Amino acid sequence: MAVPILDNHVHLEEVRGRHVDSVRDFEKAGGTHLIISGPPQEEFRVRSSNDWKRAYDITVRLKDRVNSETRVKAFATVGPYPVELLEIEKLLGLEKAAQLMMEGMELAAKYVQEGKALAIGEVGRPHFPVSTEAWNVSNEIMFHGMRLAKDVGCAIVLHTESATTESMESLGEMADKVGLPRHRVVKHFCPPFVLPEENHGLMPSVLAGRDPIKAALAKGTRFLMETDFLDDKTRPGAVLAITTVPKRTLTYISKGLMTEEQAYKIHQDNPRETYGPGFS
Repeated sequence: MAVPILDNHVHLEEVRGRHVDSVRDFEKAGGTHLIISGPPQEEFRVRSSNDWKRAYDITVRLKDRVNSETRVKAFATVGPYPVELLEIEKLLGLEKAAQLMMEGMELAAKYVQEGKALAIGEVGRPHFPVSTEAWNVSNEIMFHGMRLAKDVGCAIVLHTESATTESMESLGEMADKVGLPRHRVVKHFCPPFVLPEENHGLMPSVLAGRDPIKAALAKGTRFLMETDFLDDKTRPGAVLAITTVPKRTLTYISKGLMTEEQAYKIHQDNPRETYGPGFS
């Protein structure tokens, strides 16, 4: 039986990308599982609650196509991308923007309940400096998302500023306040924070570059691997190529840098613990 290989975070584009053909490249490289995170849709901007549904349905539709047209097992995460708050604010003001972001969180939780999505994400707060008001509102929206994740029993995938051990601890404390288990909080685009004193119980999803994965393995196996692949024909290979995780994993196994047991832990056991019975 082939070693399971999961890319924990990719984006597929229905209009600008290769979508299923990109996943076929992943499959040829040895990939078996994929979590598709819905990006903001450049074809339209969120201006009403119904726009969230339009955006989420694109991600779910692509997930379904991957499952029907390839042998890769695909899952979807949906949620209001944090920077959307600022885009909506420009036209409708911060109060209306916050309301729409909250509604986007609630719809994402509904998609999880209905089995259309595996988790809420990627959600959180902008990764660059914003006004104090926008920062505070972003935290309120993220807190609401954590509460919803706890209520529906799913994971939440966080997009935030560059992670530090202090910010990981703070996010963990936020999850504690709503009763969301810390292992159900995935820090997307995370440094190799594998040790408990680094991740404070959150699940690090480590960008699958050569150095970060070597650093992660030197500390243990409690992490996920991701490329944050952007399925854009004008930016091939950004952020990392969709073939990176399977190639990195299989190369490391062949060179004795990763055992098959470690690969199973990273690509099967950890996501099952994080995402629950919906991941299989």
